[in-house]
Amino acid sequence: MPDLSSKTEPVTFVEQSLFEVHQKVYPRAVTGVFARWRWIMVWLTQLLFYGLCWLPWNGRQAVLFDLIERKFYIFGLVFWPQDVIFLAVLLIIAAYSLFLFTAVGGRLWCGYACPQTVYTEIFLWIERKIEGDRSARMKLDAAPMTIRKALLRATKYVLWGGLALWTGFTFVGYFTPIKTLWTTVWSFSLGPWESFWIFFYGAFTYLFAGHLREQVCMYMCPYARFQGAMFDPDTLTVTYDLARGEPRGARKKGPAPASIGLGDCVDCHICVQVCPTGIDIRKGMQYECIGCAACIDACDQVMDKMGYPKGLIRYSTEHAIEGRWGWKEIISHVARPRVLIYSAILWAIIIALVWGIVNKPTLRVDVIRDRAVLAREVEDDLVENVYRLHVMNVAEAMHRYAITVSGLPGIDMMGDRIVELPAAADKTVTVRVRAPKESGKKGSNVIYFDVKLLSDEKVAVHEKATFLIP
Repeated sequence: MPDLSSKTEPVTFVEQSLFEVHQKVYPRAVTGVFARWRWIMVWLTQLLFYGLCWLPWNGRQAVLFDLIERKFYIFGLVFWPQDVIFLAVLLIIAAYSLFLFTAVGGRLWCGYACPQTVYTEIFLWIERKIEGDRSARMKLDAAPMTIRKALLRATKYVLWGGLALWTGFTFVGYFTPIKTLWTTVWSFSLGPWESFWIFFYGAFTYLFAGHLREQVCMYMCPYARFQGAMFDPDTLTVTYDLARGEPRGARKKGPAPASIGLGDCVDCHICVQVCPTGIDIRKGMQYECIGCAACIDACDQVMDKMGYPKGLIRYSTEHAIEGRWGWKEIISHVARPRVLIYSAILWAIIIALVWGIVNKPTLRVDVIRDRAVLAREVEDDLVENVYRLHVMNVAEAMHRYAITVSGLPGIDMMGDRIVELPAAADKTVTVRVRAPKESGKKGSNVIYFDVKLLSDEKVAVHEKATFLIP
């Protein structure tokens, strides 16, 4: 048998990473119609977030989620734990709104209103003001550490940290009255939970908006993964017109693209440079695209300089690109079955929510028989049961209520018959109910407590309870 060992070539091992090495993205500043809309949304969302907690209302904070008192105040409305159904309905509305807007216009939420997008835009603005635009930031990162570089970095990080902490402070201010929180911060008497959440929320704002940025959208947000199931060929998305743009190539201004055998795309890569996730929209729809339309603004400016029509990159649909449709045809295809179904369901839920809030009772009563005190016989051949009535004044005004009991012959109540409650307050009243032993059967008997508003008897609660006769 021949010896093949001498003919065997040496084995070479090549180390290969299973994960792509992250390349830092340096988004270039851009101006235009969609950039203005993004900044309008930045101002709108942040004025609401930072300002709403300072707005007074009826002597209290206009929007306050008081977890200790278990009350949510939203302007003139007060929500109690029993109103959790409204929170469930709000979540359903948010879900259906996401389905509807995505089916119509793609990732509008991601591109314009998502907190990750909004705060990244703010942090990027601070970075540009201190370190410069794209090329300047790239040169600064590549340069060795100098005093100037250290000062620029320190200034940026301090401003980022200050904004992040203020964001955390504002967030906690919706759960602890913000004026009280402000006082405790300056008196160094902040509680452990407030301290934890201010720094926790601030730290994640700093990390996500300052450092992770597009990685949150690409790797952490689940919406990027299932958005494809919510799109269809008539969904408006940021789209590159392949037929018009190809073949791409550099050229001088002047001759028509067709005369030199090229498409309208001059291959300047500005659409890539302005993209906050660093993708090339010319490669088609990608899950990393957040629909911010920065590439549309950038490309339109290049088309203007070259003397070409705008819209090489534009909001369009798959069917519109294939059929060369105009806006009239695109809009006519928006009202398709899934959009109509989402809209109908969404409006039905919104109407039900509004009706429920408008007709929300201003008085709530919970009756609990005191199980620690057994039903017992007392003087005059009477049987006594003890109850605790939890009376809740849901209205934004002080009210007085009358309490009565009925259901058995000769039944009577001992204890407070008139309860006075401040606005949005509750009180537990202990009452003793007595009835003749022969007024009912042995065992369980049904009785009723009536709690009525003295100034308006239409506001009343008729609550069922159980009276035990030994």
